[in-house]
Amino acid sequence: MLYRWLTPLFRAGLISTLCGSLVVLPTAYAEQSAGSDKQEVLMAELVGDENVEDVAQSEPLQLLKPQEPSAPVKEPSFPLKEPSASIKEPSASVEKPPAEVQEPSVGATVPSEQPAPREEASSLTLLGSEVPPGTATRLSWSPAIQGAGLSQPTPVLVVNGARPGPTLCLTGAVHGDELNGIEIIRRTIYDLEPAKLSGRVIGVPIVNLPGFQQGSRYLPDRRDLNRHFPGSPDGNLADRIAHSLFENVIRHCDMLVDIHTGSLKRTNLPQLRADMNNPDVAELTRGFDRMAVVHSTGSKGMLRFAAIDAGICAVTMEAGESLRIQEHQIKAGVNSLTSLMDKEGMISRMFVWGDPEPVYYDSEWVRAEHGGILFSETRLGDKVDKGEILGYVSDPITNAQHRIRASSNGRVIGMAVDQVVMAGFAAYHVGTEAEVPAE
Repeated sequence: MLYRWLTPLFRAGLISTLCGSLVVLPTAYAEQSAGSDKQEVLMAELVGDENVEDVAQSEPLQLLKPQEPSAPVKEPSFPLKEPSASIKEPSASVEKPPAEVQEPSVGATVPSEQPAPREEASSLTLLGSEVPPGTATRLSWSPAIQGAGLSQPTPVLVVNGARPGPTLCLTGAVHGDELNGIEIIRRTIYDLEPAKLSGRVIGVPIVNLPGFQQGSRYLPDRRDLNRHFPGSPDGNLADRIAHSLFENVIRHCDMLVDIHTGSLKRTNLPQLRADMNNPDVAELTRGFDRMAVVHSTGSKGMLRFAAIDAGICAVTMEAGESLRIQEHQIKAGVNSLTSLMDKEGMISRMFVWGDPEPVYYDSEWVRAEHGGILFSETRLGDKVDKGEILGYVSDPITNAQHRIRASSNGRVIGMAVDQVVMAGFAAYHVGTEAEVPAE
């Protein structure tokens, strides 16, 4: 368990920031960008909804082919699961001395076998600070985008285990209105015991702090931060923030879980977005207990995409909807991260494994064909058949009812909440179960 003095400090800071954001929220949505030329440029970035696009524009899943015996085995780009014990196995590649050297002389004593040396954990140098093994602390990251006297550092929670192991990074609120991820990271981090941890866990609960304080998905210049990674030191505001986070924190990771929620009045069943064409990423997804996986290669500018390009095994976790704290979604997220750390040998717990969820790689968004008010007749997580009515759009003036039907058999893994929609609006995300080849 983390030190008691960390908990009230973090909790007080989070509550203070939440209260501030609630005050600013009404005015934040009332503001309009000034200047027609500037507005035209900014609105170009807001047209698409990446929560829909990262699946709709994803490259198809490549069919798995039987591996030939002569084919080389690709080494994973992140440390594999190690046993919970900290004793390092002796290397099999060490050659023994020649037989004549091993023959003891007459009367000589034969030395007994020496135990393998104990592998020691090392200190972690991060953000200009050194975190010794077996300790937990709170650091500060500042992207240096404001005047020195006005700078607001972003908290970074670090647990450096007493035993060596991989480094897992958790990021939340890259979009400032996505609250579930903040709580998922808080509970996961503060439940760890440094003395029993193998490896390191680095958590950035609120990446987009300005957006979080204003209750906004975007940065103050209305750019989407998750379209600017790995960033640039001399680009626009989003480029600079992305570059600072990526260089100062993300590059220390072996594994990354970037936590999001649905966007634009949409909600998501707890799920992973992962590039299943990448063998390392596909293997990583097996560690998340009872969480569906949606194949998505991602797109340039996303944190997950940039991390994989840098050799870091990364996935996106989606859970629930924005601007809400949802207990069921949070518990699912914490449970899956605990499962991942257990399978990676970072923690050891009495864990009851659930039935593995299928991989939904043929997922598609079913769109409304008419404008009006959307009324759903299905719920998140429901299994549906092709042709089944998912909901309908009602015209409030003509009283016309336009049904929306499932285009395939599957499960509802994402959907829009009831609201006013226009023709072409992505209303229901239906996933089709993948055919897993026999092992």
